[in-house]
Amino acid sequence: MRKERKAELLRSIKFLLFSVSAGVIEAGAFALLNELLQWSYWPCYLIALVLSVVWNFTLNRRYTFQSANNVPVAMCKVLAFYCVFTPLSTLLGSYLADTLLWNEYLVTALNMIANFVLEFLYDRFYVFRDSIDTNDRARRA
Repeated sequence: MRKERKAELLRSIKFLLFSVSAGVIEAGAFALLNELLQWSYWPCYLIALVLSVVWNFTLNRRYTFQSANNVPVAMCKVLAFYCVFTPLSTLLGSYLADTLLWNEYLVTALNMIANFVLEFLYDRFYVFRDSIDTNDRARRA
């Protein structure tokens, strides 16, 4: 039992670190698109979000969950998460920042924390539930 807890703690730490790197990619891509191309918010946000999700998915599938499952199926499951999370977080964020006048950076930080926690649980218990530690990397260890 102790070994399983240690493995889950390590899995959580890996997910956190990869999520931070995905956040850096999203922020950087958004800034580049926004400043260089001067597009409106939505195309910049969506392109940056897609880049960060693909990065995060790829690294977490291989290193955090060490899954050998079907990539298109797993990606569709992650897409389903973002089809719900993205509009809800955008509407809630807009309400908090624009209507209740909360600080935009606080709202963004809360959205990022919610995304991190919810996506970890979703990935761990739905997307990769039956395929954790099944790839070549896990079998060698």
